[in-house]
Formats: sequence, structure tokens, C-alpha cells
Amino acid sequence: VISPIEDTPAYQAAIIAQHRLIYVDGKPFKDLREAVHIIRGPIFPRVLVTITRQGAKEPIVFDLVRVVIPIVSVKEVDLKNGYGYIRLSHFSGSTTEELEAALEKMESAKVPLKGLILDLRNNGGGLLNQAIQVSDLFLEEGKILSIKGRNRKNTKEYMATPDKVNRKYPIVVLINGGSASASE
Repeated sequence: VISPIEDTPAYQAAIIAQHRLIYVDGKPFKDLREAVHIIRGPIFPRVLVTITRQGAKEPIVFDLVRVVIPIVSVKEVDLKNGYGYIRLSHFSGSTTEELEAALEKMESAKVPLKGLILDLRNNGGGLLNQAIQVSDLFLEEGKILSIKGRNRKNTKEYMATPDKVNRKYPIVVLINGGSASASE
């Protein structure tokens, strides 16, 4: 994410890292959890958010309208000649379902899927069970994950199960320093 330059209109209208939230609806709050709870209230009513930022002489008030923002974790692109690209931005409760739909679309195209790029760059993780299920879509056998705790009750193994769809095409997985937690 690129932060807007301070003297641009985008910066003047943005709340970004390093800004300090001081009031929600004109009232102070005891901690960030309470502020988030108030901000996340019912959809459509307005909420006033007051921040301070370095270089500003006075606090800045933002008049925001609450809306539901659907967060999609899977985006797919058909590349040339039967190759596909799928970006997994995080592992949410619907990631496996979204990925299955994207794969089904690519695998049922006129040109059969010959290869796939699975992009996990800057994927900070999310729900571990979704990462396991995503892995299981591509693995026919073997251990997906092993957790060893000090006590036997904290030891778990997750094994791959044969899938209905035979995915024998090559897969390239992209990661970087921002790939963490469940995406690892």
C-alpha cells in the first residue's frame, strides 16, 4: 500500500498508519477494541471519527458512512493458452469455496488447464483450517500439517485425502517476505 503524499488531496482525505484515533462520535474511548466496536455499528448510519496526524495543527474529523464491504480472498485470471493465475490474499472462512469455484471455472474452460500460478505473496495468513483445506485440493496423499505439543492431547496431524478432481498440471506457488502464518 502506498501512502498518499502529505500535500495531496488523497492524503487530506485518508486515515493511514501513524495517524492517532482520538474520538469516535465525538467521545473518547477506553481502548482500541471499544473504538472498533463503536465504528463497526449498524450499517448506513454515519459515524464521526476524529484523528490527529503529525503536522496538523488541529484534529481532523471524518464523517463516515458504515457499509458492508465484501472481502474476497480469491481472484483468478485466465492467462494465455490454458494457463491460470490465482491470487489468495488471505485465508477467510470462504477461501476454499472461492478457490474451488475459480479452479472449476478454469478447469472446465475450452482450453484445458495446463498450468497454474498460485500467488500467496503478502498473504498474512488467516484461518488455519482453510489453509489445510486449500492444500488438500492439490494433494492426493501425505501429511499436510503436523502439530506437536508438549502434551499428547495437543498433538495433531492433518492428512491429505484424494480429491474428486485429478489436478496433475504443474503449479507454481509464489511467496515473499509478506507471506506468513497460514500461507506458509
